[in-house]
Formats: sequence, C-alpha cells, structure tokens
Amino acid sequence: QVHLVESGGGSVRPGESLTLSCEGSGSISSLKQLGWYRQAPGKERELVARFNYGGTIEYADFVKDRFTISRDTTKNTLSLRMNSLKSEDTAVYFCFFDVGIEMVRRWWGQGTQVTVSS
Repeated sequence: QVHLVESGGGSVRPGESLTLSCEGSGSISSLKQLGWYRQAPGKERELVARFNYGGTIEYADFVKDRFTISRDTTKNTLSLRMNSLKSEDTAVYFCFFDVGIEMVRRWWGQGTQVTVSS
C-alpha cells in the first residue's frame, strides 16, 4: 500500500498564489512518474503537470508560465506552486505516484480543494 496526503488547498482571490504538497508513505520502492491532475464538478479530470519517465516535465497549456512542479524523490514528496490563479483553476487537485521498479502501479491522493473567486 502507498498512502498519499495532499495539503495546501484553500480559497484565494484571482491573481493570488497557492502551493500544494503531496507526501507519500508506505511501500514506495521507486518513483517512475508523478504529478497532478485536477477535476472541477461535472467536468472531466485533466492533467495539470507531471514528471514523466526519464525526469522530463510536462505542463498543460493552461498552466504554463504560472505553475511550477517540483519533487524530492528522496523524501517522496511532490509540490505544485500555483501563481496568478484564475477562476477556471477552481477544482479538486489530485496527486499521483507511479511506484515500482519493474512492475509499476499508479497511486492517488484523495484530493485537495482549490477555489479561486472574487
């Protein structure tokens, strides 16, 4: 079992910033891919940012130049710095870890709410 705990969500006004954190614990042998998705009520889940296999970073177009993903694989932590937040960023944000050396499984956090409104 792998347990992921997210923190840092909250309510902010447009233009403000938040930093989300994700801490993993349990049977983590090797992190292959990790990142963030988000889902607004009644909408499909969408990728926000992730570290791909090989360590490259992928950002969704709607967060480029505003969000920064970072990681500390030694500590099994993942962060997302969100600047210049917009109302359309309102969603539940989920972190994921792909864990395994040869056999890889994706694990998810329970999500943290981000609300951006004036």
